[in-house]
Amino acid sequence: MPFPDRRTANVVLTTVSVAGVCVAVYFARRIFLIFVFAILFAYLIDPVVKFLQRHSLFFKNLRGPAVVEVYVSIVILIALAAYSFAPGVVRNTTKLLDETPALLDRLSTGDIAGDLRGKYGWTEEQEARLRFFLARHREQIQNLVPIVDRYLSNAALLLVWSFLIPILAIFFLRDGDHITDVLIQLFFPANRRARIRAIAEELHLILTCYIRAQLVLCGLSFLFYTAGLLLLRFPHAIGLAVLGGLLEFIPVVGWTSTLAVIMGLGILNHSHWIWMAVLLVFWRIVQDYVAMPRIMGQQLKIHPLAAIFAVLVGAELGGIVGIYLAVPAVAALRVVLRANGAERPKRSHSQRTDASASVHPVLTETAAG
Repeated sequence: MPFPDRRTANVVLTTVSVAGVCVAVYFARRIFLIFVFAILFAYLIDPVVKFLQRHSLFFKNLRGPAVVEVYVSIVILIALAAYSFAPGVVRNTTKLLDETPALLDRLSTGDIAGDLRGKYGWTEEQEARLRFFLARHREQIQNLVPIVDRYLSNAALLLVWSFLIPILAIFFLRDGDHITDVLIQLFFPANRRARIRAIAEELHLILTCYIRAQLVLCGLSFLFYTAGLLLLRFPHAIGLAVLGGLLEFIPVVGWTSTLAVIMGLGILNHSHWIWMAVLLVFWRIVQDYVAMPRIMGQQLKIHPLAAIFAVLVGAELGGIVGIYLAVPAVAALRVVLRANGAERPKRSHSQRTDASASVHPVLTETAAG
C-alpha cells in the first residue's frame, strides 16, 4: 500500500483546505462583517421597500425603483435632521471638546466635589468623601484621555462603515433572491437544493423576526429617553431620544455613546446629570436582562435564558460583534440542527429500503435453486 494512501491524502487535503478557509476568513473578518451588517440593514428597510413596491404611484410592482425611492427618502430625512439639529449639536460638541481637558483635571484633583456641593447642597462630609474617592482613583481618571482618543478613532471607523453598509445593502435588496439561488447551485448538489432552499426560507424568517425585535427594543429606548430627558429638562431632549433609539441597534457602543453624549450635555448645561446617569444605568439593566431576552425569545422562538446565555458567550468570544450576532446565530443554529434531525430518519429509512430490496432477489434465487 503506498504511503500516504488515498483516504489519508483526502483527509489531509480537506483539513488543510478548511484551515486555509478559516485563516482567510479571520484576516478578512472586517470585510465579512461589513457584508453581514449590510444584509441586516437590507432586512431593516426591506418592509418599506415592499410597501412602496405595492403602493408606489409611479413604479408599482418594480423592485429597483422602490429601492431608489427608499434611499432618496432616507437622504431627505437625514438632511432635514441635520438642518434642524446640526447647529446645536456642533456647538455643544465643540464646547464639550474644549472643556473636556479642564473637566478631567478637576476630576483628578477633586475640585469638582466643591462644585457639586455648591449645586446640590452637600455637606462637608459628602464633599470630603467624594474628594477622597477621586484622589484614590486619580491615576485611572488621568488615563481616560487615551481611552477617549481611542474611542474617537473607533467612532471615525464606524462612521466610514456606516456609509459603506447602505451602499452594499442596495445589491441585497435588489438581487437577494438571485444571489441566494446562485450560492445554492454553486455549493450544493441538485438532490439537496430543494432542502437547502427550505432552510434558507426559515433563516430568512429568523432574520426578519430578529430585525423586528430590534425595532421594538429601539422603540422602547426612544420612549424611555424621551420621558427621562423631558422630565429632567435636558436640552435637545427629542433629538437625544432619537439618537438613543437609533444607536440601540449597535450593542455596547450604541448605548455608551448615548450615555457619553447625554452626560456631556448635562454637565455643560448644568442639568440633573447625576439623576440621569442613575436612570440610564437602571434602564440598561432592564433592557439587557428583562426586555431583550423576552422580546428576542418571543420573536425567535428561543427561551429567554438561552438568549441571555448566547449574549454572554458572544461577548466573551467576539466582543461587540459577538453580542450583536449571538442571538440570531443561536436561532439559525436551531433551524439547521432541526433540519438535520428531520433529514436523518429519512436517510435511515431509505438505506433500510435499499438493503431490503437487495436481499429479496437473493432469497428468490436461493428458493428457486
